[in-house]
Amino acid sequence: MPSELESAMESLIKVFHKYASKEGQKATLSRRELRELMESELSNFLMSQKDPAAVDKIMKDLDTNGDGQVDFEEFVSLVVGLSIACEQCYQMHMKKMAKQ
Repeated sequence: MPSELESAMESLIKVFHKYASKEGQKATLSRRELRELMESELSNFLMSQKDPAAVDKIMKDLDTNGDGQVDFEEFVSLVVGLSIACEQCYQMHMKKMAKQ
């Protein structure tokens, strides 16, 4: 039976490939696939962005090799960055709760 962390990693891989397999290259996300993934899987994050071009900017930042696609390794950097930001918010929340 997989551990909680192993299950989380499996989910991450499955979500990436669910969207990557929709068009074109099956191992990368196009701009359209990335937008669809973010609208479906990261909707709260996307709604918090004030910039309507946020997905395009994220795509540009993630596409480190400049091929116009986001591969799994590039995608993971988005997940890591968002996870770090969420963990920092969690820590601030815990400190606030401890003071009460």
